[in-house]
Amino acid sequence: MAQHETHTQEQTHIQPEGTKSRIPLMVAAALVLVVAGGIGAAAYLLVSNQMVYIENSSVEAPMTVLSPTAAGTLMQVYVSVGDVISPNTVVAEVGTQLVTATAGGLVISTNTNIGTQITPGTAVVTTIDPTQLRVVGQLEEDKGLNNVAVGDSAKFTVDAYPGKTFYGVVSEVSPTDVNSDVVFQVSDQRQEQKFNVSVAYDLAKYPELRNGMSAKIWVFKK
Repeated sequence: MAQHETHTQEQTHIQPEGTKSRIPLMVAAALVLVVAGGIGAAAYLLVSNQMVYIENSSVEAPMTVLSPTAAGTLMQVYVSVGDVISPNTVVAEVGTQLVTATAGGLVISTNTNIGTQITPGTAVVTTIDPTQLRVVGQLEEDKGLNNVAVGDSAKFTVDAYPGKTFYGVVSEVSPTDVNSDVVFQVSDQRQEQKFNVSVAYDLAKYPELRNGMSAKIWVFKK
């Protein structure tokens, strides 16, 4: 009886052969994951050290606001959003005044409230010059502004075309912050100012890009 009990106890300490063979594989897999994670982190740091990221960006062009020089009733608007107009095109009639475009461009908005009173400076029609389309981003001064300069290479993406990367060159870094005309309340917390960074690109190469598209920019450090 004692011999039988001893034999049973010895059997309970024997691990199945399959379990033993899986242990080295599990350890090796864990090591691979750790090494891969380390390589991934190193690659991320390398890329982030080589580029300045600007998240708050969009495709845009300078806007031209067309309005009357004297107050009057909006009688008629002669253009529609999407129209491409030539210089000196009559775009609207306010009172007895004809509002004309000083330069050609693409109509991006119109005031359709016929019969309302319009004052000087109030937009009746707004246009842009499509040849001046740029990707413009707002970069905080402590997020790498000192590493961005005119002529730097850049890449960007737009939400409308996920997975596609576009390329351009920094054409302008604003000399003043975007909030320079805003008065802030005094507080203990220092506010980081934002500056516009513009990236020009080949319009013929990327004709699918449209005014107002949301974008993200990466500027390559020199």
